Amino acid sequence: MLRRMGPSAVRAGDAQSGALFPSKLEFNPPAHGVWNIVHVGMLVPEAHQIYVCAINCMRGVVLTAAEMGLSDRFSCVVLKEEDITRGTVEEVTLAGIVDVLHKLEAHGGLPPCVIVFPVCTHHFLGVSMSRVYSELERQFPTVDFVRAFMDPIMKRRISPDQRLRKVMFDPLPKVAADEGVVACLGSDFALDAGCELRDVLKRGGRSLVELQDCETYADYKELACAGTLLCTYPNASYGIEKLARRLGRRYVYVPSTFSYDEIRGQYHRLQEVLGTPLPDFEGEVDRCEEALESLRAKLQGVPIAIDAAAHPRPLGLARLLLEHGLLVTEVYLDAVSPEEEGELAWLREHAANVELRSIILPQMRVASREREAEVLAIGQKAAWFTGTSHFVNLVEGGGLWGFAGIRGMASLMEEAWAYKKDARDLVPRKGLGCTSCF
Repeated sequence: MLRRMGPSAVRAGDAQSGALFPSKLEFNPPAHGVWNIVHVGMLVPEAHQIYVCAINCMRGVVLTAAEMGLSDRFSCVVLKEEDITRGTVEEVTLAGIVDVLHKLEAHGGLPPCVIVFPVCTHHFLGVSMSRVYSELERQFPTVDFVRAFMDPIMKRRISPDQRLRKVMFDPLPKVAADEGVVACLGSDFALDAGCELRDVLKRGGRSLVELQDCETYADYKELACAGTLLCTYPNASYGIEKLARRLGRRYVYVPSTFSYDEIRGQYHRLQEVLGTPLPDFEGEVDRCEEALESLRAKLQGVPIAIDAAAHPRPLGLARLLLEHGLLVTEVYLDAVSPEEEGELAWLREHAANVELRSIILPQMRVASREREAEVLAIGQKAAWFTGTSHFVNLVEGGGLWGFAGIRGMASLMEEAWAYKKDARDLVPRKGLGCTSCF
């Protein structure tokens, strides 16, 4: 029986917090710059990933490793139908991983870390992964085994992405803390080179380290020494807070934001936790205002579209731009984060006609990509939906943070309007910013 599909957009003035649209069949737009679990796992230097699943599920992860040029750090154990019907999935999982490790040992040596990814099938069949890991640790005592999972269809409080961002730091040992070191963890991207946070910490006698600084597994283990852990990426906050509790470290969640007041508040929180002296940020704000005024002058009357895959705070970005005289017409997202309830309330009152459009509803597959005027898009999905060649090619915040992050976004927008990009070539590429052989 055919049923009429509901609306795929809602005015900001009519929108409520949480899910904006009913959950149903989903559409995946052909913009693939966001990182998947293979990309994230590769951030752990020298780690080897092993996926244990059926051949149909294996295709995507195998291709990701190949596209990265890192097939030497990726292996798979294929489950067959007879393994399920015979009840031998547990034995095949263990034997397959052991076989992979023996082959690695014979061709260059064992990796220091192995990230194992069972799948939904292991849940359904009640496979004892604890037994599998116990046996692996007995046979290969020099290897750190990370207990990951690729089970996106399971209804859990945390997603596979959040879980991976937690377990990828499980090998960090409990060691004495170095109070002079602050580690910023959990994001796929290192903080932008111009971020003022490094200088602020340096004035307080502290250095900043990130996972992206690590070249070896030994370097990765040294992250455990940091006396304070910061997290800037919402999907990682669960895991980094758990890590801080396990290691007995101070933890500060400082998400990327486009609010001057929130940035000031984050720095004051760091001051309370670390005793770090703070500079007068009025100069930083003035520089942001100059950058935004320059942007307004160049983009006067240009419609702007933003997508939630570009930055975790799409509504905050929309508010910043609207407050500075820019024309935001549409934001692509399917749910409003609790962190953005204040921004939604502001939009309801001050920009009620901004359209909040779904990314994943099926009707978006055939939604019109024609616009009366050329659009400036922020994010690959907004670029695809609006059919523009003027877009900021950014995912997951791209390492933008603080006052420098606001200026960085303004600069990227100016550049995007000045120079066209080939969206047909760029947006299908997986894992924007990560190692790629293409």
